[in-house]
Amino acid sequence: MRKTENQMLVIFGASGDLTSRKLVPALYNLYKAGQLPKHFVVLGTSRSDMTDADFRNRIVLESEYLKDKFKNAKDDEITDFANKFFYQDLGDSYDVDYASLRKRVEQLNSDYKTEGNIMYYLSTPPRLYETIAKNLADAGLNTQNNGWKRLIVEKPFGYSLETAKALNEGLQQHFKESQIYRIDHYLGKETVQNLLVTRFSNSIFEPLWNRNYIKHIEITNAESVGVEKRGGYYDKSGALRDMFQNHLLQIVSLIVMEPPIGDKAEEIRDEKVKALKSLRIMREEKTLHDHTIRAQYMASDIQGKKVKGYREEGGVDPESTTETYAAIKFYVDNWRWKDTPFYVRTAKRMPTKVTEVVIHFKSPHHEIFKESGIHNKDNKLIIRIQPDEGILLKFGVKVPGQGFKVERANMDFYYSSLMETQVMEAYERLLLDAMQGDATLYARADEVEAAWEFVDPILDYWQHGKDVRMYGYPSGTWGPKNSDDLIEGEGYWRNPGENLTDDENYCVLC
Repeated sequence: MRKTENQMLVIFGASGDLTSRKLVPALYNLYKAGQLPKHFVVLGTSRSDMTDADFRNRIVLESEYLKDKFKNAKDDEITDFANKFFYQDLGDSYDVDYASLRKRVEQLNSDYKTEGNIMYYLSTPPRLYETIAKNLADAGLNTQNNGWKRLIVEKPFGYSLETAKALNEGLQQHFKESQIYRIDHYLGKETVQNLLVTRFSNSIFEPLWNRNYIKHIEITNAESVGVEKRGGYYDKSGALRDMFQNHLLQIVSLIVMEPPIGDKAEEIRDEKVKALKSLRIMREEKTLHDHTIRAQYMASDIQGKKVKGYREEGGVDPESTTETYAAIKFYVDNWRWKDTPFYVRTAKRMPTKVTEVVIHFKSPHHEIFKESGIHNKDNKLIIRIQPDEGILLKFGVKVPGQGFKVERANMDFYYSSLMETQVMEAYERLLLDAMQGDATLYARADEVEAAWEFVDPILDYWQHGKDVRMYGYPSGTWGPKNSDDLIEGEGYWRNPGENLTDDENYCVLC
């Protein structure tokens, strides 16, 4: 187990929702598990006027996100955890002289022996990232002469390839690339990381993981909710930017990548970058027309409740052409995946919330049981990322009785069955990795840019291309009627249920 050195965590935007909802509960889990170093403090900073006591009450002692966690905790444990938190008011703007912040950091470092090691977490809008990085550098808070310094930034990492490059260059003016950690909470999920283990540690899968044995690969990310109160943000982003460019292409890179030399961070990240650069970029209008589908959810009744259509949501342009459903077919130009289609879709207002990867294996070259009911029922390896996390293998077995009637059987594994193992939450794992200097699950600058290079032409076509259609789908359904046309010749999408072993097209109606 790696050692976690004494350190300080400075959170910019500490009065915001992310700190209370994700970061502090993750830190509490690490505290309970004995994973925090002996000397550790958190300094929150933002434009809100608060004292240390106010801050502790707000995000720890009176936090609704910690109520359940505190039920079985002792009072002295809660007090000890709360006392690790401090607050520094920046004033009216993040673009100010950070001399007072530096003074507070130095005081806490001296009082609590954090050895000059500091992790800066930017829980702010991306437009402030470069400003904060510059002001930290101007105050001498980025130097590593006395302890290391690390900078964590949240997505989105740019709005396009051009803006992503500008953001990377802006941050790199003040921090070295090795100091910058771009957090993607999807990579913190155990089941996403398990893609690597499933591939590279099992001889029953590793030799088959190529175009010779795999027919096509399908990834579904479905959310049952709409845009909620994020209409203003979402209408400027859309499904492709919000989910596909970052989360889903990260999953694609883990599926596509070649075996790394070893398990060190840079060795794995090198192969992920190669994988993303091997995606065949679609530039021709016909290809973009045939291989992409965008759509918006429409008003509908779900379980007797009227649900608004996307264009009726608060903050959304009544004539918006922003997609809430995006489905993309693409290819990978390397030996391993030559001519193997990948299908990826993401959408809101689906019948259920689910993210999964489906590996469709080819049928045997010589099918002696072709007339026995097995035709078009391919072997599938299903890796469920959320919910009901686990792995499902569908394979053929003989139905009892005379003859050779074949049916599909399920062989499954669930993370919930590991009763004695505590599965770390995404932010818990990612924070601990950053504290220990492990960048394996963080995106590198060239990785972010390679993802945007693939996505940019699709976004440009959707905005400026000819014959670009925006389809509609009733809320609570699996997307527009023509969505299966994308998988022409391959069958249809696997429409999963809430549970891993639910049959395809299963959904709960009441």
